[in-house]
Order: sequence, then C-alpha cells, then structure tokens
Amino acid sequence: MSANYSIMLRMDGKKALVIGGGKVAERKVAGLLSAKADITVVSPKVTAGLAELAQLKKIIWQQKNFSNSDVEEAFLIFAATDDAEVNLKVKMAAGSHQLVTISDAPDESDFHVPAVVQRGRLSLAVSTDGASPVLAKKIRNQLFAEFDERYEGYLDFLFEERKRILKEINDAALKRKLLTALAEDQFLNSDHREDEFRNLLEKVKKQTL
Repeated sequence: MSANYSIMLRMDGKKALVIGGGKVAERKVAGLLSAKADITVVSPKVTAGLAELAQLKKIIWQQKNFSNSDVEEAFLIFAATDDAEVNLKVKMAAGSHQLVTISDAPDESDFHVPAVVQRGRLSLAVSTDGASPVLAKKIRNQLFAEFDERYEGYLDFLFEERKRILKEINDAALKRKLLTALAEDQFLNSDHREDEFRNLLEKVKKQTL
C-alpha cells in the first residue's frame, strides 16, 4: 500500500471535471460546490439534481460522451461513470500534473475524497484509503455527534483571540500558555468566553509589566 499525504485544498475558482451523471457524480458535485469550485460535468445523461444545477448555471453540463480533450485545463478530475473502461480512459487521458480519482478503482486513483464533518472553521476528515467508504461515513457520523454546533462559534473565537495573542504578547512561553488555555473546555462551554479570556489576557499583561 502506498503512503498518502493528507491536505486541505482551496478550490475557489479552480476547475473540477466530473465524468458521469449518476448519483455518485451528484455527490461529488455537491462537495465541489460547497468548496466554490468551477465545475464541468460531462455525461450524455444526468440526474434531475444535476440537470437543475446546470439550469441554474451553478455547473456546466456538456451533454456528450467523454473525449480525451475534456480533461484540458482541469485541476481535479473525477471519473464517476458506471463503465470501468470509460473511467480508465479518463485516467489515461489526464496529464502528469492533474489529479484523478476513479470511483470504482481506488488503487488507480491519485486521491480519495474523505468523509467530512464541517463545523465552521473546523474540518474533520475521515478516510479508509478507499477500503470502506461505508465505515468512513459511520465514523464521520460519530464525530458529527461529538463535535456539535458549539464548535462553530468556538472556532471563530479561537481565530480572533489567537490573532490578539500573537499581536499583543511578545514572550514565547506566555504565548504558548495562553494558546493552550484557549483550547480548554472552559471556553468551549462558556456563554461569556470573550469577556473571560480578555480578563485573563489583561491580567497576564499586567503581570509582565
């Protein structure tokens, strides 16, 4: 088994190509839309959901069979047809600089799309390297219940207060102490965390004067 390198991609405006028009393709498109990718779907037929997205101009639908020239300019390529031969043809047409995932051939894919829990700035990704998408979804659902909606506001709080600490505190050890304190459950569960942390920050700043 080859080793994987996990990353989070910013897809804003980047070109994503989805070959296929069934339910698998529709799921891939849904994830790409949430990432604000520039999406083209190539398939003679598509689901009602994909057809509606094309009508709303949220995606481009090329109503035809796949041809090698379709992969030009694509950053990510999703081979999601129910024809293994077509999916392999997509893989062979892609350039060495392009990343391809094949829905029915994980071992031939350059990347896998993980099951994701999204809570604002918090992203939790679960992958089984193509071994069992069902298990990945099961684990995702467990994480979704554990990391509930509280984390959305909490992550925004962490983001803003981290910037404040880095700007206002020069001592490296003190920075680490405050950043560690931010991650305590006290601030996750408090309705007054901003005031509580700023009081702590002011107290620390006075002690260093």
